[in-house]
Amino acid sequence: MKKILPAGEPIMKTRTGEYITAIQSGLAGPRVLIVAGVHGDEYEPMLAVMNLRREIQEVLGSGTVTLIAVANESAYRAGTRTGSDALDMARTCPGKQEGTETEVAAFVLSGHIRECDYLIDLHTGGALFELFPLCGYMLHPDKQILKAQRLMAAAFNLPLIWGTDARPEGRTLSVARDSGIPAIYAEYGGGNEVRGSIVDAYVKGCLGVLAHLNMLKADVFNNSNSEVVYQVEDDQPDSGFLQGKMLSAAEGIFIPRVKVGAMVEKGEEWGTVFDPVDGRAHPVFAEASGLVLFVRKYPTVAVGASLGGILKIQ
Repeated sequence: MKKILPAGEPIMKTRTGEYITAIQSGLAGPRVLIVAGVHGDEYEPMLAVMNLRREIQEVLGSGTVTLIAVANESAYRAGTRTGSDALDMARTCPGKQEGTETEVAAFVLSGHIRECDYLIDLHTGGALFELFPLCGYMLHPDKQILKAQRLMAAAFNLPLIWGTDARPEGRTLSVARDSGIPAIYAEYGGGNEVRGSIVDAYVKGCLGVLAHLNMLKADVFNNSNSEVVYQVEDDQPDSGFLQGKMLSAAEGIFIPRVKVGAMVEKGEEWGTVFDPVDGRAHPVFAEASGLVLFVRKYPTVAVGASLGGILKIQ
């Protein structure tokens, strides 16, 4: 049972860790966890959480919002996707109480997830990829949780709503799945540059979800115009695994020819991998027709590394 704080008690900001802020409304309501920094090279989510600390204190009408700006400090300090132990936190949850830095960080984060009622996990493509703006969720076997996730994703209000395979392990969303907690994630941008438009979209998206959950004061948030263009659900195994899509057959320097958000036809030129060692150029072609969901932005590529991905649009 949720604790009901004394009537009229003001909004409070409580530090529970260096990068963790709990904002309480003083009234009973949902407990929402908003997470950034699972990967250390995804900066707009961290900045969005910093902005949300200020925004939410002014508008929260019920419940509690916990904000984690940097879930994996060692990855952030290194400016890389993985931590100092070379582990990907998004493959390590629920972690270990005693282990490497990433395992311990994943254990701590998983504990916070189990204590919330709703989870929002914010990402970008980091240094590797640029992504079309999307809000996604796992296709949960519980129909009520799945419905809640669909509504949360719609309230986040990015152009793509994407439901994918519920079977992957090691994720923040898999911890939420196993705990019966509705959870969504957002992906937008990347390529190792910071864009204010993404920060703003994430702040607005999180506030949209809080408004949907009836947690904001009256008349403080109006998001009546839907930005959603596509809604896709795909329960094929690893449907949401970006690193497993369009794998390179050559190593070298990748130069893309497509833009995120464009529509491509199967066989259309996707880009070229240039090998400066043997002097050869290896053209890459679209494997299917559909939306350019993401494109590799990190130039050097090894055999078997992803060059991007296509989302089939029905």
